[in-house]
Amino acid sequence: MSQSRGGYVVLQRLRGDDWRVLGDVDRQPGMPARKARAQAVRDVLGREPTRQEVFAVLPRSEWKLAVDH
Repeated sequence: MSQSRGGYVVLQRLRGDDWRVLGDVDRQPGMPARKARAQAVRDVLGREPTRQEVFAVLPRSEWKLAVDH
């Protein structure tokens, strides 16, 4: 994991309030945050998302804080 450019954790909504962690990817350099989050989804999926799919993309640092015991 590259600490200098950060990264994202990508989650996919299954139904209601149920989510699945799909993976974590490094942030692409030179992209604005919104585009970088969209790219993170494509990177984790290995394809373009469909309109019916719902994702949440969290900064890796925030995810680590949230799960810290």
